[in-house]
Amino acid sequence: MKPIHLLFFASFLWLLNACHQPKNEAAELAALKEQRTQLESRINELEKKLHTQSTKGRPIQMVGIEEVKQQTFRHYIDLQGRVEAEESVSVTSRIPGMLTRVLVSNGDYVRKGQLLAQLDDEVILKGLAELEVQLKLAQDLYERQRGLWEQRIGTEVQYIQAKANLEALEQRIATTKEQWQQTRIYAPISGTVDMVTLKVGQAISPGIPLCQIVNLSKLKVRGDVPESYAAKVKRGTPVQLYFPDLGTEVTSRITYVSSTISTMNRTFAVEAALPAGNSPYRANMITVMKIMDYENPKAITLPVNLIYQESDGQHYVFTAEKNGEEKHATARRTPVKVGRTYNGMVEILSGLNAGDWVITSGIQNLTGGELVAY
Repeated sequence: MKPIHLLFFASFLWLLNACHQPKNEAAELAALKEQRTQLESRINELEKKLHTQSTKGRPIQMVGIEEVKQQTFRHYIDLQGRVEAEESVSVTSRIPGMLTRVLVSNGDYVRKGQLLAQLDDEVILKGLAELEVQLKLAQDLYERQRGLWEQRIGTEVQYIQAKANLEALEQRIATTKEQWQQTRIYAPISGTVDMVTLKVGQAISPGIPLCQIVNLSKLKVRGDVPESYAAKVKRGTPVQLYFPDLGTEVTSRITYVSSTISTMNRTFAVEAALPAGNSPYRANMITVMKIMDYENPKAITLPVNLIYQESDGQHYVFTAEKNGEEKHATARRTPVKVGRTYNGMVEILSGLNAGDWVITSGIQNLTGGELVAY
């Protein structure tokens, strides 16, 4: 064959091969995909067969599972508080004496300035009557002395002395009336009478209370917070107020934060407002104050009893990996990073995602990799 014919024939073969190359690659790709599908299917069959052989003779462990979901996680500072009234006064007498009248009983509502009790005033009244007689005489002498002095009869000293006697008696009478007024005990504030401790015939003196008056229109809860939370508790911080004796809980906010740390117990005082009126709350009632210091609205949480810990401190949980077989899954030992803990719940910072399945029961004897039923 001539050289020119050979060159033409070689070019024709090269073009023919080039035209068929993309079609051959597509066919090869399809064949490889088919091989991969067959290999994956075979691998699954072998895994099931080997697992069946390894578990032959013993039943598949039953477990309970629960889907992981995002939810709000809050952490609170728990401390004991007590209910206090904004106005609570111990009523006593300004002078010593014996009670002759007690006009209130426990539970009575009184207004500011209302008469509550009366002391024996017989001696003071007698003294006041004597002073009244002396005052009349002193006033008569003064009038006579003034008339004489205006007529330039007598001396100026006599006139001045008569005037001074009159003024002194007037002052003594005013003082005696004030002392007599102190034999009456009046309500210093409006409120409810509580703990009437004295009765008619008993002695009272400054410092000995007759009763307690509590104004229940304004109540608050007061508690002491450890110094370590000083940077987290501020005015306006949300707080839950739980009353164990009533079984009720009220939502409020911190209204007062003390700027002083107690040197005795290294705490600072806080207060929270409390609804009053016809409420069942009472002064000095025990309260559990739950001050919120952390909130994550999209947290993943688990009960603390589902968290396990390795000897090196690493935490893990058992998860269920569903394998497509009905009511069967593979148990996995999944490492997690934990955050805060409150009220039996743990915040999971990493290791789990929403939609994962956590094994919640039947965890005994699990090590990871087992086939489980749920």
